Amino acid sequence: MIKKIAVIGAGTMGHSIALNFSIYGYDVNLYDTNSTRIANVEEEIKEELEFLAEEEFIEPSEIMKALSNICYFTDLQEAVMDRDYVIEAAPEILKLKQELFQKLDEFCLDHTILASNTSSLNLESMMALISNDRRKKMIVNHWYNPGHIMPIVELSFFGNMPEDIYLKVEHLYKSINKQCVKVLKDIPGLVANRIQQGVAREVFSIIEQGIAAPEDIDKALQFGPAFRYATTGQLEIADLGGLDIWCTVGDNLLKVMDNSLSANSLLRRKVEEGKLGLKSGEGFFKYNQENSSEIRKRFIQKLIHQLKASEYYVEKKTSLNNI
Repeated sequence: MIKKIAVIGAGTMGHSIALNFSIYGYDVNLYDTNSTRIANVEEEIKEELEFLAEEEFIEPSEIMKALSNICYFTDLQEAVMDRDYVIEAAPEILKLKQELFQKLDEFCLDHTILASNTSSLNLESMMALISNDRRKKMIVNHWYNPGHIMPIVELSFFGNMPEDIYLKVEHLYKSINKQCVKVLKDIPGLVANRIQQGVAREVFSIIEQGIAAPEDIDKALQFGPAFRYATTGQLEIADLGGLDIWCTVGDNLLKVMDNSLSANSLLRRKVEEGKLGLKSGEGFFKYNQENSSEIRKRFIQKLIHQLKASEYYVEKKTSLNNI
């Protein structure tokens, strides 16, 4: 049974992952090479917990309990030496991850399961420097940002790991109310990012062609397909709509839709012009950077509301399926 967890990297994803496990009572060690980051991240986690309490997602009394479940380290061996499960959330650099997993293989207990939060790097390549026995205990577990709110986690089952160990990991994530996606083939982007990129490719193409303004394109997605996707998936939507209809529409539309194999040229021009979105003050929309923290807060607030609604929906759907 997995009880003790370490998270490697206290950045955007790492600290969010640590926070998520701490809410559910897990003993978490959070490590980073940057001592300044480690010194400051506890306050950031506290603020995020306070916001969850404001939104009535957790009780105010849970804030200090969650904070007490996290210990902070700048020594890697100390952070992982007694852990059952270690997740790395380091930069997407293959050599860095290979060397990190080599150290983790040496420092960790024999039973420790090692996990990577990557969605773009090959598992086999990341395992290049670890022992044969540890290869059976290594998995990709891809979280979505922000990790403590987005309910999805994608888990690899690529043939290196026995099913009983996989089920231990799956049980861990179910214990923190994650929706687990079991990925059977090691492909770039796994499942969710590939679906997202498919939507994004057509969205960028529509704006490049001048078919609609950015605000109307987002409105079409938000109140059209995404409105249904909030409570169901594409395959159920297709079943309910009729596969014959979906087949006909596919024949008519797919041949005129974007099938490019690289990022949209409009998107690339925006990047070259330094229009990176909220972080620069302008992307497809303009932003007042003095209000950037409030803009992010409103975005997180909407996700929290959606998370609460989706948890209720999952419970209802499960009960109906059991009738």
